[in-house]
Amino acid sequence: MKTLNISNNFLGLEEKHSNLATSKIAIVSAPYEYTVSYGGGTKMGPTAILEASQYVEFYDEETDKEICFEQGICTIDPLNFDNISGKPVLTKIENQVKELLELGKFIITLGGEHTISTAPIKAHFDKYPNMSILHFDAHSDLRDEYEGTKYSHASIMARVMEFFPPNKLTQVGIRAQCKEEADFIKSKNVNTFYATEIRRGFHGVNWQKKVVDTLNEEIYITFDVDYFDPSIMPSTGTPEPDGFLYNETLEVFRQIIKSGKKIIGFDLNELAPKIDLSHPNILCSKLIYKILNYIFK
Repeated sequence: MKTLNISNNFLGLEEKHSNLATSKIAIVSAPYEYTVSYGGGTKMGPTAILEASQYVEFYDEETDKEICFEQGICTIDPLNFDNISGKPVLTKIENQVKELLELGKFIITLGGEHTISTAPIKAHFDKYPNMSILHFDAHSDLRDEYEGTKYSHASIMARVMEFFPPNKLTQVGIRAQCKEEADFIKSKNVNTFYATEIRRGFHGVNWQKKVVDTLNEEIYITFDVDYFDPSIMPSTGTPEPDGFLYNETLEVFRQIIKSGKKIIGFDLNELAPKIDLSHPNILCSKLIYKILNYIFK
């Protein structure tokens, strides 16, 4: 399994801090884009995140850590999806994630469209059968199929629900869905924190703690960047108004760590980078590194 070097890996790390053998953390790039609803470009997301990460500081002032040096972060060569789509793509991603889990790595998977998340979720669920899923998104992604395919970015959580218990899924930031999805959430007891309810105070001032209270001890996170407000995340295919800001999102992770619960892996998806607009790419890179500093605090 090949890794990227200092010129194009996450954070621009030297080999001694980014080799596969000694790094605790591994980044998988899955630049897959096949189903598009509105805007395109998500296949360029992983590369844009890695490029932007080279401008992220190693030192995190909140945790007083330089996790990249303490744990090591290797960046695996991007997966190639030429001439394949749908389930074969997911199988390819799942196999790589499983291989890295067997090596004892903590894994971050970068998409691409959100469809890819089924694969790392399944790989982690096989290893951590009691885990919860924490899903950040503007959309609930529970349509059984969309535009003629079951392997759509709008159906990723529907595919996950085929093997995962719905009552162990917590969704945050949802503000766009069809009635089919709303009915599924009600009938299957999915823990959904709608944006409108959060903004109107239904979950109190510390809604982040309420989110964490729904989760088991082991947590896998899947993150669609359209969860954020378009004012700070315009570079995504399906933006929705009334989204969330950076610090209020970090508070969810602070509450997870405070609770003693454990994040076992995560993925980040749907960045569609735009020319001459760098701040969304930096936001994604910074978010990834910030989460890692919380996890390995």
